[in-house]
Amino acid sequence: MGIIIALNMPRKGWGVPVCLVLMALPLLIPWNVVGTIWQLLCRSDIGLLGYSLAKMGIAYNYAADPVAAWFTIVIMDIWHWTSLVVLLCYAGLVSIPDAFYQAAKIDGASRWAVFRYIQLPKMNRVLLIAVLLRFMDSFMIYTEPFVVTGGGPGSSTTFLSIDLVKIAIGQFDLGPAAAMSIIYFLIILLLSWVFYTVMTNYDAER
Repeated sequence: MGIIIALNMPRKGWGVPVCLVLMALPLLIPWNVVGTIWQLLCRSDIGLLGYSLAKMGIAYNYAADPVAAWFTIVIMDIWHWTSLVVLLCYAGLVSIPDAFYQAAKIDGASRWAVFRYIQLPKMNRVLLIAVLLRFMDSFMIYTEPFVVTGGGPGSSTTFLSIDLVKIAIGQFDLGPAAAMSIIYFLIILLLSWVFYTVMTNYDAER
């Protein structure tokens, strides 16, 4: 989705700063405010999304239905962080010299060929950074789902980070919580290192 949006953003003119500002807005909103926005948006009594779905006859209650809760969290995370991927991909696209496009036009390359052989290879590095950042952040997600669902309904959206906070603050069991946090950090570090190594080696082989 980030690549598609970046490909359709203007490269010149007044539309460039407008699009960049619009793309940056979700990233400027604090995480707890993002959760509050989507909590209000998805309420069936006052929320635009929840009320619209209820009017269409769709049973949607993120506070009671685990599927609806997961759907809300996924859509919220996509809305919040797609802009990061868009901005990184756009930075990679604007760094491509015009000579590449001129050569492709002379050769009669199709739109897909331009994307496949010019744009995508030039975006490899920024895509690696984007995927790595989102990969690490997916393990540390806490504030948004905690504000929206509190880990519920039941424990259907209780991520490991939420469970860790409940042990440390809710139960005040600091010893196991400290050990758990260190192990959690080492798991994230190990998986990120493996992911980065595999991706960089793959890029080097190409």
